[in-house]
Amino acid sequence: MRWLWIPVTCLLFGIPQPKVSATKDGLPLNPNLDESTEYPLFEYEDVKIPAPTRGLLYPRDSETREVRSLDGMWGLMKSSPEDPLEGIREKWFLNTLRQTGREIIAMPVPASYNDITTDDLRDHVGTVWYERTFFVPRSWRVNQRTWLRFSSVHYSAVVWVNGQNATSHSIGHLPFEAEISRLLNFNGENRITVMCDNRLGNRTIPQGSVYEATTDYGPVPVQGYTFDFFNYAGIHRSVHLYTTPLLHISDIEITTKLTTEGLGRIDYLLWLDGSQEGLRIQPTHLLVQLRDRDGEVAAQQINKAVYHGSLLVPNAKPWWPYLMHPDPGYLYALQFELFVASNEEETDADALQDAYRLPVGIRSLSWSNDSLLINGKPLYLRGFGRHEDSDIRGKGLDNALLARDFSLLKWIGANAYRTSHYPYSEESMQFADQHGIMIVDECPAVNIDIFEPQLLEQHMSSLEQLIHRDRNHPSVVAWSVANEPRSTKQGALKYFESLVNFTRSIAHGRPLTAAINASPTTCHLAQFLDIVGFNRYNSWYQNSGRTDMIVNLLTNEAQSWRDKFGKPVIQFEYGGDTMEGMHSLPAFIWSEEYQVELFSRHFKAFDELRERKWFIGEFVWNFADFRTAQTITRVGGNKKGVFTRNRQPKEVAFLLRWRYFALAKELDQCTLPQDLTVYISKHVHNEL
Repeated sequence: MRWLWIPVTCLLFGIPQPKVSATKDGLPLNPNLDESTEYPLFEYEDVKIPAPTRGLLYPRDSETREVRSLDGMWGLMKSSPEDPLEGIREKWFLNTLRQTGREIIAMPVPASYNDITTDDLRDHVGTVWYERTFFVPRSWRVNQRTWLRFSSVHYSAVVWVNGQNATSHSIGHLPFEAEISRLLNFNGENRITVMCDNRLGNRTIPQGSVYEATTDYGPVPVQGYTFDFFNYAGIHRSVHLYTTPLLHISDIEITTKLTTEGLGRIDYLLWLDGSQEGLRIQPTHLLVQLRDRDGEVAAQQINKAVYHGSLLVPNAKPWWPYLMHPDPGYLYALQFELFVASNEEETDADALQDAYRLPVGIRSLSWSNDSLLINGKPLYLRGFGRHEDSDIRGKGLDNALLARDFSLLKWIGANAYRTSHYPYSEESMQFADQHGIMIVDECPAVNIDIFEPQLLEQHMSSLEQLIHRDRNHPSVVAWSVANEPRSTKQGALKYFESLVNFTRSIAHGRPLTAAINASPTTCHLAQFLDIVGFNRYNSWYQNSGRTDMIVNLLTNEAQSWRDKFGKPVIQFEYGGDTMEGMHSLPAFIWSEEYQVELFSRHFKAFDELRERKWFIGEFVWNFADFRTAQTITRVGGNKKGVFTRNRQPKEVAFLLRWRYFALAKELDQCTLPQDLTVYISKHVHNEL
């Protein structure tokens, strides 16, 4: 049996679709597109280059906008795994789901649905249906536009409002929205229905395959995938209703620079969007103000009929990474106010039409064949690969967990992490900006294989949407185009040349990298990158148990990457699984002592490589233990975390803390935390 994907079913059953850029199979990529911009052609002649995304500003209240959260308890109904399209045929979206006569489960949003219940929902393959009701104020009907925004639904979704198709989207971890003003009932209750499909195929990002397995109860679909984390699904992040004026600021793009004399520069570009009525509104001017933390105006500009410009900021306070400056993560507030002629006869003052405020960090980012620099200073990245993963919630947004994770990142002295292996929540990006944590921002392309034009279209779209969403964040210092792709295979050369050429054309002032597990002699991807990143598990997946076989192998491999490609080099993954509370002396594999010994030997190799100047970073795999698919090699999931899944430290966390703060003191003369050292005796001091 061939299992079909949701967006294909939408076309099969004639559901009206929004204007989208689609693959040849009809998979919707992004409903928030601007078709006007053209990109150059690449190697694949029949590949459709994704049009630029427009809109999708993070919902923020202002004098002219109102934001309401639809987070909370929704209803969820599971489709039959053998017939995931039944809800389309039977038009479940036309009425409340209860009219189907099936069980409705109370389901929190945001959250993965997999670990909430005690039944087989955890391993369900196919579609589930969400539903909730809401009211909107009558005041929203007049001179307002109402938008429905999903921050992430994994993997794909079709959305109806009051039984009418509103939008659809595929590729999880990324936001999408639609104006729903015409679909709303302003005099009563409204209903949202969402069909969510977790199935992955050869042309999805990430890839997977659905096959039929024979069980004691008959044939069932099974989702297969090669990536080593659980395929959580559902409405993973917040859902918002928000309003804008009829004519409003729909999109903002900024770039920043910092001179050696301390002069900051912010270049900005705005897009306006208007309904049919809104297009008749003529703006008089745009007021742009930059305010510091105290609310004082640091720079301002008034534009008439122009929606782009530059602000010069004397004595700018730079955005610095954590531990590189006493005041890291400094953010200004960039305020845009759009004015129109007032309708009131007794005043000559223009009326405020729309207002939007955007946090901005002023910094310069540059790179060469030897280094990556921020504000002219070379960077040495030290941090983690991570996962958005926690007990019960799965990949659901959890602000308490987010606060805990950033507290641990700062406690351990990390200054960076990679969003392995997909875009993280917008809230986490905001946290990174505020705390000065640098981000290597990765798209969902993990273990990419079977290179073909339809996959390339999806891959390009995932990167385009990611870069559009995160381009204004000062914390983002690189884009990662893939994790452990099968880059030695036939077809990989032209595929990645096309992918990287496209991505570089929209990279918005950041270098491109990837986490590669091939060898320097056979990889077809690394030659196109600005920074070469590799993953290698010495003394774990190779030479297991032999911590005396790390330093030479690691330094020789890093040197090989450098010799082959002449670019800066980062190790993005190293580590070993460790069972919390398992001890062995002498060290034995899986014990906490073994993890400490393995890390220590890597530290020695890294220090040898740092002396060669082109080695610019070390990332542990992983920040915390996380859930994987069921396998005999995973006891409750991947245990390579420095912290447990509930965010408590293993023994190696204290060693890594000494390492990271030692590097910060050596490289940036940071002040060490008082609790870093422990008293041993008056003759012996444990100090850095």
